[in-house]
Amino acid sequence: MPSAEIYGGTGSVWDFGPLGVLLKNNIKNYWIETFMQKRKEVVLIESALLTKREVLVASGHESEFTDPLVECKKCNGRFREDHLEDKTTCPNCQSKNSFGEAKKFNMMFKTYLGPVEASENLAYLRPETAQGMFTNFKNIIETSRKKLPFGIAQVGKAFRNEITTGNYIFRDREFEQMEIEYFVKPGEDDKWFDFWRNEWEKFLISCGLSTEKLHRYDHPKEALSHYSKGTTDFEYDYPFGRSEVAGVANRTDFDLSAHEKHSGQDMKYFEESTKEKFWPYVIEPTLGVERLMLALLVEGFEKTNDVETNGRSSLPDDKKREPGEIVLHLNPKIAPIKAAILPLVKKDKLPEIAQEIYNDLSAHWQVDYDESGSIGRRYRRQDEIGTPFCITVDFQSIEDQTVTLRDRDTMKQERIKISELQNLIQDKIS
Repeated sequence: MPSAEIYGGTGSVWDFGPLGVLLKNNIKNYWIETFMQKRKEVVLIESALLTKREVLVASGHESEFTDPLVECKKCNGRFREDHLEDKTTCPNCQSKNSFGEAKKFNMMFKTYLGPVEASENLAYLRPETAQGMFTNFKNIIETSRKKLPFGIAQVGKAFRNEITTGNYIFRDREFEQMEIEYFVKPGEDDKWFDFWRNEWEKFLISCGLSTEKLHRYDHPKEALSHYSKGTTDFEYDYPFGRSEVAGVANRTDFDLSAHEKHSGQDMKYFEESTKEKFWPYVIEPTLGVERLMLALLVEGFEKTNDVETNGRSSLPDDKKREPGEIVLHLNPKIAPIKAAILPLVKKDKLPEIAQEIYNDLSAHWQVDYDESGSIGRRYRRQDEIGTPFCITVDFQSIEDQTVTLRDRDTMKQERIKISELQNLIQDKIS
């Protein structure tokens, strides 16, 4: 939902409700599990949002982190020139040839440290998470004793004062990134660049993106960023067109050498076996949390008999959904709610048994309890938010301590012992 919506909203700044927060957290936790928890050479840090000006001078952001801004002389609308389909017509007032000369617009948010708004107190909200990992490079080596190749990972907020916004949560002014700075020996960078492109693609597919809608785009040399030897974007076929969801860049030794030059601190790595000192090359896999979240919502959305959606359900005739029903086919790993516990009726011992199941499962996952409305309506409510499993407690549950487990995608129902629920669900979502 738009931030401060009761006041008209804040342009491209979003608040996330209960289900949105759970989905985002599950994406982030799955990423941490995949690339830090299961990889002994990658460590996780959290660097500050407020960034000292000198850091972003050294990185080139203060001089290079710009977009071409044009302004319409008729309506004073401002637009990013490279995003205009027709560079002679204002999309706001339709005036022809009304744009002035393009100017460089720095996208960083400025602020001041302390009570005086003076140039020596100037700071920025970080435009990316990367620089905090570079400035902490020597600290990480000394405290974690990592040897090349190794990575520093970070999940966190970044801020960009975008000129052209829109497409819901795709292009935001406040967003989250999941990044790794992977330090390697010069000369081995091409090998690791290929490695991380493959790892990044596998992760995106494992989250639930289809190979048909996910594409690689290799930047031509003339379009590379000033720090890059090579960059590959992973683009997704969103409803508004093919656009970047993630990327991998070979940043060479630009960042560490630049920070050494500007700070006067030694940022080189010491190789004990050869007694050499050098700046490692850096491979940077990066991923936007909100962009991946949006892609997964697009990928998973299905409306029965809607030709505009994925239409992925292939159910037997006795399991067909009613026209107009909505299902969100989220990977169980990242679904906000893992299971819903539903007592068939609100009488006898059914709510009591259901509450006990809820208490047991909620110790391990986010689960829901719902006893309002018909069982069919409750199933549909859970289908719409992507809950992979519904657990129905009925009168047979009193007799033999079993429940019905319903699968969201197949609508198949099977009888399961209550004592086996936890292990069964764990197997299905692992």
